[in-house]
Amino acid sequence: MTFYAIQGAAAVCANLRLIKVNGHPLEMMEPRALQSRFLEPVLLLGKERSAGVDIRVPVKGGGHVAQMYAIRQSIFKALVAYYQKYVDEASKKEIKDILVQYDRTLLVTDPRRCESKKFGGPGVRARYQKSYR
Repeated sequence: MTFYAIQGAAAVCANLRLIKVNGHPLEMMEPRALQSRFLEPVLLLGKERSAGVDIRVPVKGGGHVAQMYAIRQSIFKALVAYYQKYVDEASKKEIKDILVQYDRTLLVTDPRRCESKKFGGPGVRARYQKSYR
């Protein structure tokens, strides 16, 4: 079993054949327009590489779209970790190269986070107005 977590989403791979998000099948996820983003692993890697993998993804926090992209990234990272642990390093490198060539954000997290507010102003960088007269 391989476990990978990414910002509110965690993917667990075992040796079955389904993808569940918060205990529900993938087909029940909303919004439906972004459901095709989840099927990218099967389409990119082919059915023979992703056939024997059961993926359960618990996700919390953020909005619907942010959750979709966090789930998508955790599924891809879990597949790479699964291949590294249970198959071999060469096939893991091959899969990783295919995914990075398609979309680098599948494996690399965006490091930008919200900066916290400081004293002396109404926001993060803004300062209170100073008057001399």
